[in-house]
Amino acid sequence: MGLLNRTFIIGETMKILAINGSPRKNGNTAVMIDAVLEPLKKIHAECEIVSLSGLNIRGCKACLGCRNSNSDTPRCTQEDKDDFKGMIERFLLADAIILGSPVYFGSAVPELMALLHRIGYAVRASKKPLLKNKVGAAIAVARRAGQNFTIAQLNYFFFINGMIVPGSTYWNIGFGGAQGEVINDAEGMTTMHELGENIAGILNKLKQ
Repeated sequence: MGLLNRTFIIGETMKILAINGSPRKNGNTAVMIDAVLEPLKKIHAECEIVSLSGLNIRGCKACLGCRNSNSDTPRCTQEDKDDFKGMIERFLLADAIILGSPVYFGSAVPELMALLHRIGYAVRASKKPLLKNKVGAAIAVARRAGQNFTIAQLNYFFFINGMIVPGSTYWNIGFGGAQGEVINDAEGMTTMHELGENIAGILNKLKQ
């Protein structure tokens, strides 16, 4: 079903958060994220892209500070020591979350996984399903192989938090090695656009 055949709620802004896990801020992952967001922007969704490139986000220390925090909202007690501050709030405010990663040695990049580990631990420490029924989509790009495993790896974050995971016309993957090369993957770009349309359609039904 094409975008023009979908019905969207007038006056209700959809908030989309896209996390670009690539160390290359304007690399192939960015190209794919832009393709997913293109149909969402056409229906005036509020889209935010957070690039982890250049940020210092360390892994979870298992200090259990999030479990012992007296805050009414989930927080990582280590967040003032690096660039993690504000990340949990972004996830909680979003209606849909897109996670994008290049494939490094067969899996998602460590910067992205560090972010997800800390957000996941803090959110689950609240004992409330704060991410439940949000829409989550993972995309991965590689020169040759490893995309499917990377998508599965990222989907675990969505599944354990009770999120809704849409599909597309193919797996949400792209092929590209050199910076920007994925734009030549016509089927991959089509898959990204359709994924964006499906995210919009699901959000519309959830808000009805």
